[in-house]
Amino acid sequence: MLLLAAATTTASAQQAQVPPGAPEAPYVDPAKAYLFAHMTKARYGVLYYSVSEDGLHWRQVNGGRPVSEEYHGHASIARGGDGRYFLVGNKSDEDPYIRFWVSNDLIRWTPWGTYKPDLANIPGHAGALQRIGAPKLFFDQRSGKFLLTWHTPNVPGDPKDPERYWASQRTLYVQSRDLKTFEGAPRRLFDWDMATIDTIIQPDDGGPGYCAIIKDERYPSYDWTTGKTIRMSCAPSLTGPYPQPGPPLSPNFREAPTLIRAPNNQDWLLYYEQYAGTSYGLSKAPRLRGPWYQVSGNSGVAAWDRYAMPAGLRHGSMIQIDRKQYDAIVAAFPGSVPAASGE
Repeated sequence: MLLLAAATTTASAQQAQVPPGAPEAPYVDPAKAYLFAHMTKARYGVLYYSVSEDGLHWRQVNGGRPVSEEYHGHASIARGGDGRYFLVGNKSDEDPYIRFWVSNDLIRWTPWGTYKPDLANIPGHAGALQRIGAPKLFFDQRSGKFLLTWHTPNVPGDPKDPERYWASQRTLYVQSRDLKTFEGAPRRLFDWDMATIDTIIQPDDGGPGYCAIIKDERYPSYDWTTGKTIRMSCAPSLTGPYPQPGPPLSPNFREAPTLIRAPNNQDWLLYYEQYAGTSYGLSKAPRLRGPWYQVSGNSGVAAWDRYAMPAGLRHGSMIQIDRKQYDAIVAAFPGSVPAASGE
């Protein structure tokens, strides 16, 4: 509690030194950097890399070209207990297999294996369709297990009512120690009667539990004002039970959240896409439980921007890396595409 109070006081003191709206010099730790593995609007599902030294200003490597032609999916990377990195994807939502790759250096990816979930007889999700959306990986240091999540609907689409398909999406999960064998059949991660997709997990920095960052997949309306926003629910254990999620952390029509800790170790940076490929938004908080606010960026006015990303970036995941890894990635994929400067 004392450490948390001290961190909060330090963060508040730093913020007090910069008047609201005044220019800010991003903090850079010479030992840290960040990797964003993502797709692009032009090539959906193909693997690209962008990098950042401060977690706020990003540039694409490899001259804006893909870093792999073999991978396909919504890139999600987790570092296992042995230090290796694991990447998950699938060929499409109709692909019955979830596919894994492994890497020692984040440069060369080798196929690791596949998993074919049995989507029949999911408790609380009768009639699940054979569709697997955006599989994602989280490695839990406490249990030594991977948590694999994805979303699956149980109502077919209808051109006259396309949202009924999305409103039937539920987040499913299984656990595994090695991504070779999996523990039991898939189950729902949340018991709420609410559509959810794009779920990511982060240990709660305020206690022993976990926080799930999700997209509320209901369509926004007067009856459901939180529809198509990023929200959060925190639970005492990895698989719940998770209470109803809190208020939106993003505007409506945002998805694919990804989360990193800023290099000052005092801020959480939550990125999310304004789809389809329009722009990335950013919300910021000192603790996972808030308070959160939305940061100005990609505005076209450089004086307003607190972050910047190249145009056309889409779904993926950000991870912290060290400077040696950063230098190796930049050297392996030379040529960069910086974010567009403001007018």
